[in-house]
Amino acid sequence: MRTRIMIALASVGLAALMTTTGCSFEEAICGDGEYPAIAVGGQGGSACFPEGQEPTPPYVRYPEGKVPEHVDDEWDVYWRSHGIDANGKIIDR
Repeated sequence: MRTRIMIALASVGLAALMTTTGCSFEEAICGDGEYPAIAVGGQGGSACFPEGQEPTPPYVRYPEGKVPEHVDDEWDVYWRSHGIDANGKIIDR
């Protein structure tokens, strides 16, 4: 009985800690200090670049407001079926 109470208290404490620190089990697209960029063309693909460094060809920045942050988030899923052409226009793949 005591073990169950200890486990319950530990679980509640962990949940509270994660809520207050913003901790998440979502896998980030890039590491700390990096941002994702998308390859130009219908082929898709992305890479991570250090903050403050512009992406190198064939990569460009994602359009503002459409940047994936976590694996399987709204924009990660969206970009699986879309790309960027040479003119910066969003295209279907």
